[in-house]
Amino acid sequence: MTQVKPMRADARRNYERLLKAAAEAFAEHGEGASLDDIAKRAGVGSGTLYRHFPTRQALLEAAYVDRIEAMAARADELAAQLPPSEALDEWLYEVCVGTVQVRGMKALLGSAVTDGSTAALTACGTSMKGAAARLVEAAQREGTLRADLEPVDLLRLAHGVATASELADPRGGQLRRYLSVLTDGLRPQK
Repeated sequence: MTQVKPMRADARRNYERLLKAAAEAFAEHGEGASLDDIAKRAGVGSGTLYRHFPTRQALLEAAYVDRIEAMAARADELAAQLPPSEALDEWLYEVCVGTVQVRGMKALLGSAVTDGSTAALTACGTSMKGAAARLVEAAQREGTLRADLEPVDLLRLAHGVATASELADPRGGQLRRYLSVLTDGLRPQK
């Protein structure tokens, strides 16, 4: 097993400045923000950016990992407070709101729910899939969610709802309505 050497102080500062600059650039321009612009904002060269973040995806994930982890943790908070179907519905709404409100988040969540054949599973994907799995399994045990639904299906559908809602209203004004249509279809047939 290889040991990871701690970063030198200057490298740590560059890393933090890159994350701050990336979050600002992604908020302004979405996931397509210029990597060269991010490096300039951080006051470093593009080589430094690529040493820390070899791909755009790696930078995007690092910039939003705290938000993703908070979304995943929120699933457990809701599960402790609400019945399983209500916890699932509320979590889906919060995930969709975050996806619409934070530019760049949609691309990150989209890559988290790929089939795994085109990209390695990211830490963000692992967190979100785990949170979805816990909520889906609880709602299925409760009998309020179709037994054939996989957690990744739910995340893909939520990603689609966020996209559809954004097309209808860039502020996400249709999210509750669209999620209601989705979740009604996810209930077991009687």
